[in-house]
Amino acid sequence: MKPPLSMAGIFPPIPTPFDATGELDLKALAANLEKWNRSPLSGYVVLGTNGEFPYLSESEKLTYFEAARTHIPPTKLFMAGTACESTHSTIALTKKAAALGADVAILVTPSYYKSKMDAAGLSHYYLTVADASPIPVSLYNMPANTNVDMPADLIITLSQHPNILGVKDSGGNLAKLGEIIRSARPGFQVLAGSAGFLYPALCLGAIGGVLALANIAPQQCCDIVSLFKYGKHEEARELQLRMIAPNTAVTARFGVPGLKAALDMLGYYGGPPRSPLLPLNEAQKDTLRSVLVGAGIL
Repeated sequence: MKPPLSMAGIFPPIPTPFDATGELDLKALAANLEKWNRSPLSGYVVLGTNGEFPYLSESEKLTYFEAARTHIPPTKLFMAGTACESTHSTIALTKKAAALGADVAILVTPSYYKSKMDAAGLSHYYLTVADASPIPVSLYNMPANTNVDMPADLIITLSQHPNILGVKDSGGNLAKLGEIIRSARPGFQVLAGSAGFLYPALCLGAIGGVLALANIAPQQCCDIVSLFKYGKHEEARELQLRMIAPNTAVTARFGVPGLKAALDMLGYYGGPPRSPLLPLNEAQKDTLRSVLVGAGIL
């Protein structure tokens, strides 16, 4: 039997580069991945929240998955965001992503009919997709964007499915995260969904994180994991505290446009977000630049 895939380590949910006309810029993707590949990142989430996945057509998603696979080495995990609002469409996109070389499908909760996304509905969705998926599935809880917060007991129950590998939880509820780690099946892999609570999540038993901040501070995010692993807790704590302000800047404060602006400042290609998201204005860029300088990232 093949050993289960490991999601240990740090994974940036990479932004999707668009050119000035709003089309996919695959050359920029290749250039960004070439730089990220030199870091100790364990892999990438392609078309996660920071990839603006709701704004891409299925054809664009498949083109992007194929291009990403070309530039992601086999030593790094390729996690594809394949969630759609319907179970049927999610299964179809997951199978196509797998055929293009994705290693794991990471699935955010459906949310348009959020009042019906109770434990029964979500359980049916995830179990049906996991049964049909040719690659392992990771749950993805992102209540800030979906207004759907998967309860701990549902995640614990879903962890029993052999094709559900783990969960990325971006909710920030550490007590809930600890309950999942304590009660899920042995080997169920829990990832912090934000650099704002990476170190405390590791202390509870998380094995890494899917972190927007890792796009612009890959070494620092990986260092928190390494320092924790080697018992250098004071250094890990200090680095964690230093990363909170820049993490907030490129997530809750300025969002995807802020992350793309930060990439541009650091010599990557960020480029414009896709409308209706708007790029940062000059005052916002100045504020962001100050935060990055203060954290030692820029």
